Amino acid sequence: MTVDILYLLIPLSVVLVFFILGALWWAIHRGQFDDVEREGERILEYD
Repeated sequence: MTVDILYLLIPLSVVLVFFILGALWWAIHRGQFDDVEREGERILEYD
C-alpha cells in the first residue's frame, strides 16, 4: 500500500523539477538576472 504512492509521487516530483528548471531557464534568457546590482541601487535613488 505505501509503495503504491511512490508511483504517483516520483513522476510528479520529476515534472515539478522540470517545471522549475524551465522557469529558471526562461527567467535567465529574458534578462531577469542581467543587472542585479542596478536594481539594488535604484531603490536608494531619489526621483
